[in-house]
Amino acid sequence: MLTMFLLGLGLLLSLGLAYVAMAGPSPAKAQKRRLESLRERHASGSLPAAANAQIRKLLSRKDSRVESLASGLIPNPAAMRLRLEKTGKSITLGRYAIINVGLLVVVAGGMLSQDAPILLSLLLGLFVGIGLPHFVVGKMITRRLKAFTSNFPDAIELMVRGLRSGLPITETLGIVSGEIGGPVGIEFRLVSDRMKIGVTMEGALQETADRLGTPEFQFFVITLAIQRETGGNLAETLSNLADVLRKRAQMKLKIKAMSSEAKASAMIVGALPFIVFTLVYLLNPNYMGGFFTDERLIVAGLGAMVWMGIGVFIMAKMVSFEI
Repeated sequence: MLTMFLLGLGLLLSLGLAYVAMAGPSPAKAQKRRLESLRERHASGSLPAAANAQIRKLLSRKDSRVESLASGLIPNPAAMRLRLEKTGKSITLGRYAIINVGLLVVVAGGMLSQDAPILLSLLLGLFVGIGLPHFVVGKMITRRLKAFTSNFPDAIELMVRGLRSGLPITETLGIVSGEIGGPVGIEFRLVSDRMKIGVTMEGALQETADRLGTPEFQFFVITLAIQRETGGNLAETLSNLADVLRKRAQMKLKIKAMSSEAKASAMIVGALPFIVFTLVYLLNPNYMGGFFTDERLIVAGLGAMVWMGIGVFIMAKMVSFEI
């Protein structure tokens, strides 16, 4: 009865997650409509302070009950929200928490239905429910930041051509948002929209830099801030910055090629115990079956996995280089 209850609860949570994800209007579109109405309201030259107050009120999240509950359960909800925003998707903290709980219940219930020990089922459910979404979100962030970094020098070169043709810096930001696709165009469009409704250029750029967390965009923000203080040829400065960013990307590729052998060795060493365990289990299931039934062997296996994880983490740090 307990197993059927857990499976039913996991199914209900999964269906509820699908309904929350599919139902209702898109949050991004609704926010865009609100920003458009606010922009029209303040287009007649009202005070920037009032506009900034409205913007902060608009962009602040109205936490639902699920959001509030998730904020209380997750240790650092602000950092988690920032991490979800980096994906470029409309994933709220409540939906992320529902995904975690749903995976935990489904995996643990599935293991219990196969007569697995309760401790092993709960630990595996926690591992999948917490680790898998965290891994997927990390991959989404990495893929988006990689696309942003690869196209960012082209956006700077486009700004340089606009500045040399006589356009102001604010107009070139709008041109980049319309001409460059992908994450670069989206981020510059957000900067341009914030500037149109009263936010200063430095504030809009710094907010984007804090959200992205990439050194390349932080270099861009610092360059603009220094140029506004000291003066000089902004087009030439940005052209040099684009050249530095391209050389930085080339250096990353060289380091990746030079460290590929060490990374492959670390992956082989880390995967070898699991491969051997699987092969022995396929050849003699009774010999290795105790790791799934005997609590002492379960504890020993979990301890070995912890030490293996520490070793893999150390090897990953040894072949990771900061530029």
